[in-house]
Parts: sequence; structure tokens; C-alpha cells
Amino acid sequence: MAAQVSTEQGYDASLQGHDEEQIRLMEERCIVTDREDHMIRDGSKKECHLMTNINQGLLHRAFSVFLFDPLSGKLLLQKRASEKITFPDMWTNTCCSHPLAIQSELHGSEGAKNAAQRKLEHELGISASQVPTDAFQFLTRIHYLAPSDGLWGEHEIDYILFVTATVDVHVNQNEVGDTRWVSIEELKSLMNELDPQSFTPWFKLIVNAFLFPWWQELMDCKNPSTGCLDAKLLAHREDDKIHRL
Repeated sequence: MAAQVSTEQGYDASLQGHDEEQIRLMEERCIVTDREDHMIRDGSKKECHLMTNINQGLLHRAFSVFLFDPLSGKLLLQKRASEKITFPDMWTNTCCSHPLAIQSELHGSEGAKNAAQRKLEHELGISASQVPTDAFQFLTRIHYLAPSDGLWGEHEIDYILFVTATVDVHVNQNEVGDTRWVSIEELKSLMNELDPQSFTPWFKLIVNAFLFPWWQELMDCKNPSTGCLDAKLLAHREDDKIHRL
């Protein structure tokens, strides 16, 4: 439902006409960082995503989850809901969001894993028991800037997390418009078939820089005790460098 947004000074034109729940989420407190990913302070999700602030260098912390089925090796994609304020109706990786400025999510990759578990449940209805935080494998960080439109955008240091899990998906339709499980070849075909603007910019950056070699290595990694793919077997790939993309 679209809403009019009032502030102490009057109406907030930047949020006029947007979905009420998505406006509420703009009040969440993100982690504002410097270029080396050191926390400076907290800042609202709205503040962090306005291009007027991004153009002045405002940078915040994020995460991107890639969730794979442990038997087939297929990746779960989501299409962002039409209600989303930034990058609506675009296909992307399983879950993309922000650690919040709360104690459990403040600290590096462990905070990102806690945030990922929280958002997988919020967006896709995947229970925490199906994605324990110790099942996530942190791989690296990317630093990128991407406008969504003239008003909104992203400027993030993004923690890339892989996880292999058998999950039950119950989509939150306010967050996710569609989902699809894809193999390596199916994703390549999809990205060739659809307009490049159908995919989020961070997803395209990660695909082009890292995804397919990591994914193929994952397909070759089976836990000898279970016979299943296991993202933790990519631990040797963990890289603390911030890649400027």
C-alpha cells in the first residue's frame, strides 16, 4: 500500500507513493563505514541509500547470500518485489541486505552471517534452524557504487556468503516477487536471454568477478561423510581483501 509520509517539517517527498512496510524498513539503522570497512557510526537505511549522500561518499556495510541446494548444486535466485524502493523487479542472488547496528551484527563476517540468517527468514521464510550461522562460508568483500534511479542507490562494502542447505521457502511477497533454482548453465542462459537491466548491479559484478569458478569448485566439493555439497569446503577461498569493483 502506498503511503504519504509526514515528518516534523512536513511531507517527506523522497518516500511519497512508496509501500508502507518498505517505508518503515527505511528506519532501520545500518552500519556506516570508511573505505576500509571500519564502523564510523550508524545511519538510517534511508540516509544510506539517498544518492545525495552517496555522492558525498556515504558508505555502508551489506551482505549477499548465495544459497545452494546440497544435492543438485542449484542456486536459489530471487526477484525483488515491485514494492522495493531500490532496484524493484530485478533478479538477484538469494538474499541481499544489511547488517544492522545491533550487537549481534556489528562485527565483520560473523555479524554478516547473523544478519543473513535473520533476513533469509524475513524475505524467504527460511527458518534459522535450516541455515545455522556456522554453515555460512564467508568468501570476500566487494566495494561498489550503483545508482538505482535519480534519487536512490547503493554504495556498499558487501560481504559475500555461500551456504549449502536444504530449505523450505515461504516467500514474503512484500520483499520477493519470484524465486527460481538454477544450475550454472541455466543461469548463464538466463543472463543471456534477459535484458541486463533485469539483474541487480551487485549481482552482475559478483557473477563477472567471482561466481562461476567458486560455484564450479563447490560442485566438485562433497562432504565425504554426507556425500553432499558443503560450502564450508571452500574455506581456503576466504579472502579478507576488499575488492573495488
